[in-house]
Amino acid sequence: MRYGDRVLDLAPALDRALSERVAGPNLDRLLAAGRVVWTELAAAVAVLEPPEEHLHDLADVRLRLPFTVADYVDFYSSEHHARNLGRILRPGQPELPASWKHLPVGYHGRAGTVVVSGTDVVRPRGQRVSTSSTTGDPVFGPTVKLDIEAEVGFVVGTPSALGTPVPLGAFADHVFGVCLVNDWSARDIQAWEYQPLGPFLGKSFATSVSAWVTPLSALEAARVAPPPRDPRPLPYLDDTGASPYGLDLRLAVRLNGHLVAEPPFAQMYWTAAQQLAHLTVNGASLRTGDLFASGTVSGPEPHQRGSLVELSWNGTEPITLPDGSVRTFLEDGDEVVITATAPAVGGGSLELGEVRGRIVPG
Repeated sequence: MRYGDRVLDLAPALDRALSERVAGPNLDRLLAAGRVVWTELAAAVAVLEPPEEHLHDLADVRLRLPFTVADYVDFYSSEHHARNLGRILRPGQPELPASWKHLPVGYHGRAGTVVVSGTDVVRPRGQRVSTSSTTGDPVFGPTVKLDIEAEVGFVVGTPSALGTPVPLGAFADHVFGVCLVNDWSARDIQAWEYQPLGPFLGKSFATSVSAWVTPLSALEAARVAPPPRDPRPLPYLDDTGASPYGLDLRLAVRLNGHLVAEPPFAQMYWTAAQQLAHLTVNGASLRTGDLFASGTVSGPEPHQRGSLVELSWNGTEPITLPDGSVRTFLEDGDEVVITATAPAVGGGSLELGEVRGRIVPG
């Protein structure tokens, strides 16, 4: 458990029953224990006076992937992001796909390339169409449009049975908590390959997650109503009159230490509860350790865009950083850090664990 710049080793600090739930190299055992145990643990740590002998300086701790990722799904749930990409990539055509306001659009990603914050990201290679090509034929080589996607991830604890959908109201019974995500994207590789089946090599080389998972119970004060939906969703996605599951998370994206974007998660069109309901409505089962991400978080203002393809408008509007350097997409050696804050239970604000990554040559 994180205490500012220190880390508490929970297992020896708790009674035996709870200690067994948090023992081990990661959160897998706790995730599988279910909501009753999560609630008991939250109550125990709320009154815990951290024993000094079990506290360690953060600088002395090696951070690991916080749980074993079972399956990974990435959504596309920011209307501002989706409309921006529509304007950039399909000028003169409808900004949103026909289905976008009827369901949370998503794709299945690659769990094996989810990495913990601080892991270097090797520039991927693949097929892309060169900007100098006169024939439209592809070349093979490193991406020249390496991008970020500032996202929020949700970590599943309690599994579900195959063939049994998870309704909106059961969201908190299955999802343990929240982490920050950077879904690195090779835009030129993605543009060449994604039709007709969607993202593949342009997305599967690395997805970074924070080393810390914030329990849902710690985010009760951050719950807000999502934006109005028009048209009204189909019944299994309709949260009208229900307790809302929008979250007032305020993200910040820094490139080489310079603030370049402040995406507002509260404006996401589809909530995580709706994403989970749609993910399972066909009977797909959940497994302990499943990770599903929100998709790029973007707001209506230019400084609220959560990807470089939006911030630089696909390279046509370069970004000048305070140190005088200019970027359209990421260069080797660049470091991206995504942080977030939320209103805290009892007042003040809560910091979510950061996610950082540095680009190294392929």
